Amino acid sequence: MPLEADAPERFPEHFPWTRRHLLGLEDLGKGEILVILDAAETLIESSERRGKKRSNLSGKVVVNLFFEPSTRTRTSFGLAARRLCADVLDFTPSSSSLSKGETFIDTAKNIEAMGIDLMVVRHASSGAPHLLADHLQCGVINAGDGAHEHPTQGLLDIFTIRQRKGRIQGLTVGLVGDIAHSRVARSNIHGLLKLGAKVIVCGPPTLVPRAIMELGVEVSHNLDEIMPRCDVINMLRIQFERQRNGLFPSIQEYARLFGMDASRLANAKSDLLLLAPGPINRGVEITPEVADGPHSAILQQVTNGLAIRMAVLYLLCGQPPQV
Repeated sequence: MPLEADAPERFPEHFPWTRRHLLGLEDLGKGEILVILDAAETLIESSERRGKKRSNLSGKVVVNLFFEPSTRTRTSFGLAARRLCADVLDFTPSSSSLSKGETFIDTAKNIEAMGIDLMVVRHASSGAPHLLADHLQCGVINAGDGAHEHPTQGLLDIFTIRQRKGRIQGLTVGLVGDIAHSRVARSNIHGLLKLGAKVIVCGPPTLVPRAIMELGVEVSHNLDEIMPRCDVINMLRIQFERQRNGLFPSIQEYARLFGMDASRLANAKSDLLLLAPGPINRGVEITPEVADGPHSAILQQVTNGLAIRMAVLYLLCGQPPQV
């Protein structure tokens, strides 16, 4: 792939960055979130132009250390790194020394010893990326840890909202579905509130923990009631793999009360923006005609995820952190 001749090799100086890791949006200030969003804005064209590369991360090595299945996140980080000219290693736990009894930390430290600059980590245990950050010298990016956070997904959701609505301040954003098990919900909440949005979480009482109100959100169990108030609705996937049985009567009942279909959409604002982090269960959280309809920005989220991850990789690895 040729390098982009017209692309600057460094971002403008108004993108200062001091962190070595990206572990969650809870830890970031408003200004830091805006730095990532603005950096991604400068990269959106590069992320969408096939066959073009930038040399910002030339000579750097990025490892995708994924202990859970992933399509969008893993592929997006790999593409983002390669478009910045980094070398990329995809780690597969099932064929590693973990199967021989090696610990999680020892595995990561041995990989780092081969000359790694950044480690992108997804793990079923909340706090796993934080644990690695305490033991490694390389940068660590949280690509999803248990039900805790998924910061780059939160960032790309917020980036898509700003792109389509022109602002975050003053918007009302509904997060609908399995709040209890959603790391995406928590990253969205932290980021959206810091940028001045109002957040409403909505779902069955069994899937909306009471403690979530402590984050500063409104809680509702009636999607039809909040629909006319929302500028944006983000439909979260039911995470069957993290749940015990009996949290709601049936899939059909859930879809009737909390699924997004054309009749429910008719009661929304005419310019409602509809998001979904994916993968979506069509016919459960959202019907096909709505997922593929004019209100939906689901595929745009995927496209924007590449720009966000390019920005994060560069900010953590493309320039030396300030001390």
